[in-house]
Amino acid sequence: MQEQISSLREEITAQVSGAENMAALEEIRVATLGKKGSVSGLMKGLGGMSPDERKVMGPALNGLKTEVADILAARKEVLEEVELEARLASERVDVTLPVQEHAAGSVHPISQVMDEIAEIFAGLGFDVAEGPDIETDFNNFTALNIPEEHPARQDHDTFYLKPDAEGNRKVLRTHTSPVQVRTMMSKEPPIRIIAPGRTYRSDSDATHTPMFHQVEGLVIDKDTHLGHLKGTLEAFLKAFFEVDAVTLRLRPSYFPFTEPSMEVDVQCSFDGGTVKIGDGNDWLEILGSGMVNTKVLEACGLDPNVYQGFAFGCGIDRLAMLKYGMNDLRAFFDADLRWLKHYGFQALDLPTIAGGMSR
Repeated sequence: MQEQISSLREEITAQVSGAENMAALEEIRVATLGKKGSVSGLMKGLGGMSPDERKVMGPALNGLKTEVADILAARKEVLEEVELEARLASERVDVTLPVQEHAAGSVHPISQVMDEIAEIFAGLGFDVAEGPDIETDFNNFTALNIPEEHPARQDHDTFYLKPDAEGNRKVLRTHTSPVQVRTMMSKEPPIRIIAPGRTYRSDSDATHTPMFHQVEGLVIDKDTHLGHLKGTLEAFLKAFFEVDAVTLRLRPSYFPFTEPSMEVDVQCSFDGGTVKIGDGNDWLEILGSGMVNTKVLEACGLDPNVYQGFAFGCGIDRLAMLKYGMNDLRAFFDADLRWLKHYGFQALDLPTIAGGMSR
């Protein structure tokens, strides 16, 4: 039996060494270690041996099985390396060849509008501030004077994460207002920022999506008042819609984080089924705004007896729809190349105050 084991070892070693590819190596593995393989057949014979014979042949056969497995594994590594080198050689790209023509990509309208907004507010002295999409309950609700019973805190309106070890639940931010909170808690006034970014709410139809884009603005100083707010919004909307003048109407409203609060309407016309900003006898609600609530200032560590400010916010997706004539918000996220080709922008169509916001 020992001679049979030795002969089988030499035979298998020679076969493995001569295997030229992975398929051949797999055949050898099955022929030796498979259920009906030569080594497996010898292992099955242990049951018919006497106890003394098993004491001798058991270790010998197990040693053969282990040795064959090691030989197969070592040869597999060599063959894999050879195959990889062959693949790399066959897939090599000649960088001196002429460039193949491909369909040109385009800048998504949302990205373009965000660049337009940033460019306009940069000209007004605003910085761009950012924050995480996953927020604490304090930053998203409590610091903004949103009470526990407010509908916005309910599961049917807001996406919550699973509770942590302490029972606290993080939230996918429902607005970019937490960026304002973070800024007020980390920076001394005067503050003048805009906060564009993704936001999340449990809603979906032609004008609402579970994930959308929003931009908010915040100004904090010692002598900020409503006149500054109105002037800022007029300058922004005039530049964004590229008109000579805009007429705004500020209507009293309610937001927990501002007092007084106002909805802002812009004068427009709907003649011909399209919206034209800047003239006409109609009004279009375009954003919300107000003076920062003193409770928000206190929650962020600012003295309301010293500082006051204003804030505003609007949907970037809605601004894009109004400016570029889109009628279904869901198309923004469908990844339809035909839609992107029609509404997309060239990579170098950078918005500037001097050169114009749009193409």
